[in-house]
Amino acid sequence: MPARARPGEEELVPRRVELPDGDLRLLQPDEAAELPDDGPTEWAPVVPYWSVLWRSGVALGRELAGEPLAGRRVLELGCGLGVPSLVAARAGAEVLATDESAEALELLERNARANELELATARIDWNAAGELVAAGPFDLVLAADVLYQLPKIYEMLALLPRLGPEVWIANPGRSMAQVFLDRAPRHWSVETSGGEEVVQIYRLRRRRDEP
Repeated sequence: MPARARPGEEELVPRRVELPDGDLRLLQPDEAAELPDDGPTEWAPVVPYWSVLWRSGVALGRELAGEPLAGRRVLELGCGLGVPSLVAARAGAEVLATDESAEALELLERNARANELELATARIDWNAAGELVAAGPFDLVLAADVLYQLPKIYEMLALLPRLGPEVWIANPGRSMAQVFLDRAPRHWSVETSGGEEVVQIYRLRRRRDEP
């Protein structure tokens, strides 16, 4: 069980995420800190999804560790606790982390400062992402465990081609991901690699005949 944070922060507990390029220190909501994401793939917590330390986010962070990201513009969609965003920022990328939850973004900013990292955040609705698209293109788009509902999958399929030429998505074996993979080749070439345990990393690169 993680030790509690200093007095006055009873609702947050410190966590340490082990990564190839060095550990990250995170504060995590107490109600989610004892919910390890190591059970059946389709489990759903009763706490806010963003507050869970999802294994797909950790796996994507580990996949990014050691990548030459310095100077690249990196966007994370549905960042939650934002492990991939923090790893990219530590590698020297210019990072924009986005989520629907203002609480998630506030805590991510705090965790970035605790790790002496800089990143930007924005609250984004994928159905109204005009400002996000205008801020692009991004060199690399990241997302972890976002392929679990059909509406979200269709939103991703429509949005991703407008954001940049390369996308990495971590998926922890969710069956709905096949819907995404069946439709993605219209715009993307797709490579799949094992992240860790049940997590797979989909690397999408925009086809050369796409604008």
